Amino acid sequence: MNLAGLSLRGLEYVAAVADEGHFGRAAERCNVSQPTLSVQVRKLETALGLTLFERSNRRVLLTEAGQVIVRQSRVVLAEAQRLLALASEGRGAPLTGRLVLAAIQTLGPYLFPLVLRPLREQYPLLMLSLSESRTTEIIEGLRDGRIDAALVSLPVPQHGLSVAPLFVEPFWLACPAEHALARGGALSATEIAGPDLLLLDEGNCLRDQTIAACGAGSSVGRHATSLETLRSMVAAGAGYTLLPALAVPAHPDPSGLMVTRSFDVDGPGRTIALVWRASDPRAAGLASLAAFFRAHAPPGTAVCRDEDVTEA
Repeated sequence: MNLAGLSLRGLEYVAAVADEGHFGRAAERCNVSQPTLSVQVRKLETALGLTLFERSNRRVLLTEAGQVIVRQSRVVLAEAQRLLALASEGRGAPLTGRLVLAAIQTLGPYLFPLVLRPLREQYPLLMLSLSESRTTEIIEGLRDGRIDAALVSLPVPQHGLSVAPLFVEPFWLACPAEHALARGGALSATEIAGPDLLLLDEGNCLRDQTIAACGAGSSVGRHATSLETLRSMVAAGAGYTLLPALAVPAHPDPSGLMVTRSFDVDGPGRTIALVWRASDPRAAGLASLAAFFRAHAPPGTAVCRDEDVTEA
């Protein structure tokens, strides 16, 4: 076959089916009818002489050949987007079009509601697609083109990425109201290393940061899958934990079961950054997006300097 047998639309449909695991949901995501999408996928399979998907009434699975083709399709689609972005940058256009913005799970639900209105006002032509995941999955998505930019907690592997620190978010202690740590003078992170320390599951950067801040062992305490579950465990009296400042309730716990306390001036925290591929031609626009996030840093955080952007 030759290049005339390929279409970017077909590659986009194949990638969507791979992501969704379902032809109907992939069609909705691509804003086409399911028959149209299915026909284009079949055309691509015929052109390639390969079966990309194992189809059944209940599920759609990638074949071994399909995994290879989808992986390369993402590269081709990312380069096509880069071509369009180069044209836009060449015309001096501001950040516009579709932008896939991801955030770590312990940040997105708390930061996005604070910034979405001013973000849409400042970038009216920007079509945002938001997602949440763990750091390792986000970095992988950035590298293969599924994600354009991401809000993460440092450090992250920087090879091939531009990293723009935004603000430092302090940690707070959340503990049962009757616990000894619920009262007293200035609080130090080293005071809370112990068997009652509650952690997130392995693979979450906040878990590692909590362990590092408290000087605790990685096997200490019980585990939870989300910050909301951690808060419920604290209220149930199962132990205490560290919460990022944005996840701390604005008002005292109405049940009276949980207390939150800030640390002393040298207390633990994390640096939030915006990262994107260093090869992305929208670098100037993404740097302006980082400046937007600094300008809208949440109260109680310390804003980083804009000259701290690094590339690797």
